[in-house]
Amino acid sequence: MGQIKECTDLQTLTEQLIDARLANRVITDTQLARLLSGSMQRRHNLVNRAIKAGELYRLRRGSYLLAERFRDHPGHPFALTQWFVPGSYVSFETALSHHGWIPEAVYTTASVVSGRKSLKYEHKVFGLFEFFPLAVNEGYFLELVERKQITGQTMLVAEPFRALMDLVCLRKADWQGLRWLIEGLRIDYGLLKNITDADIKTLEQVYKHKRVKHFLKSLATELGND
Repeated sequence: MGQIKECTDLQTLTEQLIDARLANRVITDTQLARLLSGSMQRRHNLVNRAIKAGELYRLRRGSYLLAERFRDHPGHPFALTQWFVPGSYVSFETALSHHGWIPEAVYTTASVVSGRKSLKYEHKVFGLFEFFPLAVNEGYFLELVERKQITGQTMLVAEPFRALMDLVCLRKADWQGLRWLIEGLRIDYGLLKNITDADIKTLEQVYKHKRVKHFLKSLATELGND
């Protein structure tokens, strides 16, 4: 990436960000310090002015995004999760809905986060973001998680089977047969039949809890993959 050209007071902050080719990116305080001359207070004032004008959104402290009308495409919630909690990945019902495994629309962006603390961020524009830790074995955090690009935005999203088993782990769900999956979650049986023996063996290495391991073994038997 080339150097950011220092801009003058004759432009608004929004114009300067567009000229610096930052319109489609999350902008950090570090980038603003390179872009804008003057004191920290001056930068603070320019940022607040743009926010009050509805031209700039604050994601978290020190990170911002231009309003949709100045961008080539809207900020994708799945990509923004990385700015709320770096290293997290989208999962649970959010990923299942994204992949078309459940029929319901999901309006919360729910993700898995390493560590032990659940987190929640509510943004007036981009909605609710929730992050949940799971008991997984070290070194297996990103098994069956894919790195995707949508409108030039990078995101980490669980594949559907990983999202399903993350949900089982989060809910501490016991095996109740395929009925819970087909009638409870309304997952099509044909999609479940696409789960491979390799997928099951991969996820058997991921989770610590015996309940999840039993669920996987029972599912493998039900699907004829044991």
